[in-house]
Amino acid sequence: MTQQSLSSRAWAELALLSLIWGGSFLSIRIALDEVGPFTSVAHRTFWAMLLLWIYVAWSGLRLPRSPKVWGAFLVMGLLNNAIPFSLMAWGQLYIETGLTSILNAATAIFGVVLAAVFFADERLTTNRLVGVCLGFLGVSIAIGLSNLAQFDLRSLAQIAVLGGTVSYAFAGIWARKTLRALPPQIAAAGMLTGSTIIMVPAAWILEGPISLALQTDTILAIAYYAIIATAGAYLLYYRVLAMAGSGNLMLCTLLIAPIAILLGAVFLGEALQPQAYLGFAVLGLGLLILDGRILRLIRR
Repeated sequence: MTQQSLSSRAWAELALLSLIWGGSFLSIRIALDEVGPFTSVAHRTFWAMLLLWIYVAWSGLRLPRSPKVWGAFLVMGLLNNAIPFSLMAWGQLYIETGLTSILNAATAIFGVVLAAVFFADERLTTNRLVGVCLGFLGVSIAIGLSNLAQFDLRSLAQIAVLGGTVSYAFAGIWARKTLRALPPQIAAAGMLTGSTIIMVPAAWILEGPISLALQTDTILAIAYYAIIATAGAYLLYYRVLAMAGSGNLMLCTLLIAPIAILLGAVFLGEALQPQAYLGFAVLGLGLLILDGRILRLIRR
């Protein structure tokens, strides 16, 4: 992966994207006080889908007609939204928002490993292998492997969040294989359509009819994570990707966790164990080595 030099505008939008996604963990946790995890995800995908299709119509983009493409949207919605959103929302019922955001950063680690398995041009170079090993070490420290031996709800919640990151990684593989030729806005809207088709009936069956008669705090939380942190963030993501390049977006992964930790401490009174911070530091080092940033600094 290569990095572009970042303009002040690119830095500002990268920071904004990190702030938006960092805040999503807090808003999801607030919504979970009144709605179930599957219902929270159904709200997230449905409202974000509507907003993105409005944007697509306003932009005049042509819709794909191939049934194969719409089938790919359904699979993408399952892998990139339905499974990870549900696992992480359920996990947040039992672990802190800050810890959820730290474990979420492992997405990049799993992504590199799976890319090396499925694509010949994504082989594990030395720096990637070192970065992956440090990433897994950081996750192990953050979780505390001894805690997993207890196998209680907290341990299961952490495993669920990690399962979500693995699903994200598989989604990246699927997107590269099936959706590369599509405009990213169409791909995002189609993906959210697929996940909505899955999540609305799933939430209805598992948690009962979906109601809009909710407390104001819940409505505001859903509006934030569905409209701003999903639909809006997807559109901003592609702007930042064009300006900053994929390598620099790794910085976004590192910025999200501190924001989520701070918001969790201020608004929810959360306090993480020292091992969580140490684990994130090791994981962050692994991510920086993974994209070659530290090696380039050393060579300079």
